[in-house]
Amino acid sequence: MNYQQACIKRDIEFFLLFPLVLLGKGLGYLFKLKQKSSYFLFFPSADIGGSPKVNADILYLLKDKKPIVIFSKKANNNGFKELFYSSNCTIIHLHKLIDNKYIHFMNVIYRGIISTWINQSENPIVFGGECMYFYKVIPHLTPSVKRIELSHLNTWLNYNQAFVKYIDLRIASTPKLKRYFEQQYLTNKIPSTYLSRLLYIDNWVDIPPYSQKTTDNLNVLFVGRGAPQKRVHIISAIAEEILKKNNDISFTFVGDVQHILSEFVMNNSVFYEFVKEKEELASIYDQADILILTSAFEGLPIVIMDMMARGKVVISTAVDGIPDYIIHNKSGLLIDEIDDENKVKEKGIELILKMNSNRELLHEIGMQARKTAQEKFNRELFEEKYKAIFSI
Repeated sequence: MNYQQACIKRDIEFFLLFPLVLLGKGLGYLFKLKQKSSYFLFFPSADIGGSPKVNADILYLLKDKKPIVIFSKKANNNGFKELFYSSNCTIIHLHKLIDNKYIHFMNVIYRGIISTWINQSENPIVFGGECMYFYKVIPHLTPSVKRIELSHLNTWLNYNQAFVKYIDLRIASTPKLKRYFEQQYLTNKIPSTYLSRLLYIDNWVDIPPYSQKTTDNLNVLFVGRGAPQKRVHIISAIAEEILKKNNDISFTFVGDVQHILSEFVMNNSVFYEFVKEKEELASIYDQADILILTSAFEGLPIVIMDMMARGKVVISTAVDGIPDYIIHNKSGLLIDEIDDENKVKEKGIELILKMNSNRELLHEIGMQARKTAQEKFNRELFEEKYKAIFSI
């Protein structure tokens, strides 16, 4: 879909649904928001993941402003709940009303209600962290409302191009994603005047003191969701082949992936479905040598940043933003083959065995990864940029 087609589709939807939105606007005047705020943030949920962690970090910067958070999706695990609730914010859970196809009219009515609440606020700023409902609401806001979008993946580009004119600032979390935006503007003939609204801001992680691993065996770690794009079945196949032949290599899995791992891998690996305590997760990271990811697409997962900060070696498919931070054989190891899963598996096995046989190179790459993390994943710079954006 090109830009013109996306705009036509948007305008048709706007016209057809406007009577319900108008009803919602009237209800917004009738049922006023109890908590006054100038900051409205749209997030899917507080589930565990890289993008919710960044959302929570941004929200925490606004804690003195009593921001209002609108969750639009039902949480799967709500693992980051405490991160959001510790930010002195008002949280509105709307998923029962707006994420139900049988009462979709409520989704539309609430676009009017929420837009009225925002429009009535003093100098409002609206932020969308990869939340579909953000795009549904922003066409109904007055021009004086500042609208900010944060993206981690290019999977949204085909949809959100229709809302470019409504967004004052489009933040990409990696340089590669910003380049995707720029290329789309050129290809789809999106007015070049909107290019000035694009920027990227690196996420941050703590850079802990370097900790020497206490065991001799090579430990390979996977951390993440069992989402299809993660292709955990490839990692399971890698682990099974290596474990059957090597007693000095172990595997650890963290995440809801038990249904994807083979029975052999489950029985011969360390598995955690969910690690709530930050200290326990840090210990798991510290006792690993390698983080492995075989994703079909990614932004820049926070776990990659965490492991680089600890001086660990990341083995990953060379997708999306990852090659901007990992240089093969210098600050990590990249698998250039993306589509052929068997080749991804074979390369993954080759690289793990290479690191097992050359511990000096393992340490050297890990130290360069840590140096990269110190340069790029700076908390002070992250906070400084977002505070400027939110005028705080």
